[in-house]
Amino acid sequence: MIRSLARLLVLASVLLALPAASAPILLKEPKPLPDLAFETLDGKPAKLSDLAGKVVVLNFWATWCAPCREEMPALDRLQAAFDPSAVVVVALAVERSAPERIKAFLDEAGVGRLAVYRDPTAATSRAVGLPGLPATLLIDREGREVGRVLGIAEWDGPIAVGAIRTLLDRRG
Repeated sequence: MIRSLARLLVLASVLLALPAASAPILLKEPKPLPDLAFETLDGKPAKLSDLAGKVVVLNFWATWCAPCREEMPALDRLQAAFDPSAVVVVALAVERSAPERIKAFLDEAGVGRLAVYRDPTAATSRAVGLPGLPATLLIDREGREVGRVLGIAEWDGPIAVGAIRTLLDRRG
């Protein structure tokens, strides 16, 4: 019993000491995605296909998620680094909070450049098999998943920015 507890404590300390992801985990082959449905903060329907032709950084988050708050400024700086007609960073709140609460969260985090949507049913995160938040999908211009990060990432760092530039340089 004591040995099992000691192993568990060692494992927990190793996991807690792991650094945040610095870049997306790129997939060997692009993976088709369903046409995810969500809504604007005004309640208007929207879909992933509405963003076709752009590189999309699709971040799944919630107002109750402390790591999500930590990651938001880097996502905002990432959007500032790219023309929104070519790259769109989407903050998709997968929770039932009212739009006013979502706006307040983003204001408190100092975030203002992201395309913000909500999915009060969290169906989108289930559709792509996410185990928790935050999680981010990197989507190419054809709407295929080409990378994902589970947890916090340094989205405005050179590795992540380089991955997005590579996607922008790809044709078809």
